Amino acid sequence: MVLSKTASETDVSIHSTFASRYVRNSLPRFKMPENSIPKEAAFQIINDELMLDGNPRLNLASFVTTWMEPECNKLIMDAINKNYVDMDEYPVTTELQNRCVNMIAHLFNAPLGESEAAVGVGTVGSSEAIMLAGLAFKRKWQNKRKAEGKPYDKPNIVTGANVQVCWEKFARYFEVELKEVKLGEGYYVMDPAKAVELVDENTICVAAILGSTLNGEFEDVKLLNDLLVEKNKETGWDTPIHVDAASGGFIAPFLYPELEWDFRLPLVKSINVSGHKYGLVYAGIGWVIWRSKDDLPEELIFHINYLGADQPTFTLNFSKGSSQVIAQYYQLIRLGHEGYKNVMENCHENAMVLKEGLEKTGRFNIVSKDDGVPLVAFSLKDNKRHDEFEISEMLRRYGWIVPAYTMPADAQHITVLRVVIREDFSRTLAERLVLDIQKVVHELDALPAKLNARLATEKQEQVKNGTVKKTAIETQREITAYWKKYVTERKSNNKTQIC
Repeated sequence: MVLSKTASETDVSIHSTFASRYVRNSLPRFKMPENSIPKEAAFQIINDELMLDGNPRLNLASFVTTWMEPECNKLIMDAINKNYVDMDEYPVTTELQNRCVNMIAHLFNAPLGESEAAVGVGTVGSSEAIMLAGLAFKRKWQNKRKAEGKPYDKPNIVTGANVQVCWEKFARYFEVELKEVKLGEGYYVMDPAKAVELVDENTICVAAILGSTLNGEFEDVKLLNDLLVEKNKETGWDTPIHVDAASGGFIAPFLYPELEWDFRLPLVKSINVSGHKYGLVYAGIGWVIWRSKDDLPEELIFHINYLGADQPTFTLNFSKGSSQVIAQYYQLIRLGHEGYKNVMENCHENAMVLKEGLEKTGRFNIVSKDDGVPLVAFSLKDNKRHDEFEISEMLRRYGWIVPAYTMPADAQHITVLRVVIREDFSRTLAERLVLDIQKVVHELDALPAKLNARLATEKQEQVKNGTVKKTAIETQREITAYWKKYVTERKSNNKTQIC
């Protein structure tokens, strides 16, 4: 006689996930559930919801690496359970970080002796690296002011208005005034001459950007250095330079080796770079390198021994994964100078293909430069009927994530779209994107200009009521503000629906 039994509802081992009750019951979203669920069901439910995310490879807003070789992926997974801070327990990982620091320091032409070790540290990204560099500048400036018997309570940093938000965070978190050089239409990076004019005795450093987030342009660090050398001579100050090379630090040495922006310039005291951008590593790794030991105050370095041997540490974070450090070392030895040069050349050439394709449409002005970070920033020649925010929104229908944004202070009436060309963005994808942008533009041409029609009606009513007529720039700013609000509300609503 054959014995059999009826499967109970909890006997999930013989059910497929989609035949179980777990896909028809709502899971708690804000409180931990009372009961466990099978691992297969947990995986499937989360995996299915993540399908609603955008495709990282098509996220052209991001500078962050979205593809690595399978061999490196395996190294990352093998090290996923190693806490990098346990240096005594994981001495090889610590050694790999030190090798990376020295390789990058040499790449940036640090003035190191034959057997001299570089001064630097791995971080979770350029934001932490900038915080550490800023703290070093602040402490050195304070120590000097104290020794001279002068006030040391009002430090400031001079930057361009195009700096990444992490500089604003540093200034606010660590009580440093941020003195920004305003931008202008057609000039979207910091003007070195204007920056030096803002320098005073309380300036702890001038921050230059090697690869602006807005249009990829390299700021003229050489000119900044020369002007600052002259001002220091005149005033007796010793105002230094920090180079935020988050995006451009792994580009300039390979595409523009003759460009002087790094430690070849005497006033450049520290440089940060993002390993997870053009360092070609997944998100979670940055580096900050100092010119010499004298540029990093010893009192900022902590020494701990409760993880084993004495360990020096200078980080804002304590625990962090080892995987990205190992991945960075893999890329440096796997690709070498030749490999990085080939990758950057490919990125630049594909950026030029995209730029030329957009120019051939006759509909766009190119805002980015040919030299710099391989990206294409562009704006509509005529945005009276439809604008860049609408193009960005409609491109999502084709899977592309292309950001639209306004420029910072004194150029905020300019709206641009930006496409970042990463290692995994091929010529085929560049050509496809141009075709899809053309489709979107044609679709918009066939639609009524609802927003502009509404604004025109409002303007007519204002004229009838005796209100002063707005200028073209004022109208464009109003359109831009409206679409920023519209896109923000759409994103907010989408997040609310998913939560």
